[in-house]
Amino acid sequence: MTGRTDTALIIGDMQTGILANYAFSRAPVPPMRSLVHAARAHGILVVFVRTELRASGADVSENNTLFTAFHQAGPLFHEGSGETDIIPQLAPQPEDVVITKRRTSAFAGTELELVLRAHHVESIALTGVATSAMVAGTLYDALDRDYRATVLSDACADAEADVHDFLMARIFPGRGARVMTGESWLSEW
Repeated sequence: MTGRTDTALIIGDMQTGILANYAFSRAPVPPMRSLVHAARAHGILVVFVRTELRASGADVSENNTLFTAFHQAGPLFHEGSGETDIIPQLAPQPEDVVITKRRTSAFAGTELELVLRAHHVESIALTGVATSAMVAGTLYDALDRDYRATVLSDACADAEADVHDFLMARIFPGRGARVMTGESWLSEW
């Protein structure tokens, strides 16, 4: 099959600790499994992004109440805890890339853009949890960096279903992103 070297599938925060502690985060797993399998088969770069904080708290400012709460919640987001590992159902393969982030956006302070540029990626398909956090933050950064962005609605989830629906129906398309199901995205190949 011909490789799609201009495209990357980004999967955010599908970590063992998150899925064990937040029931809403389990819903996107079945479509993600199909997407990851198909992306690899079509030569699309698969990028896993995970949130990981230093156990010492050196990367958490008291000014950032959200990440302070994450850090203080115990090892759920602590580097090396095992809870930040990508879930086994989506196990990264040697050809995949795993990016560690320490903020909401997958671009903030990471090597994601370097990896995407090295692979000549111009289009991303974005998935993950939570829609109102990682997905939204990464999407806005991607659009500001001139990537063509598609959000795969059934491969994202949020603790607040109405917020997920509002972002997918109104906000993301209004920002210039395409929103579609994973199956629709796959059918374009």
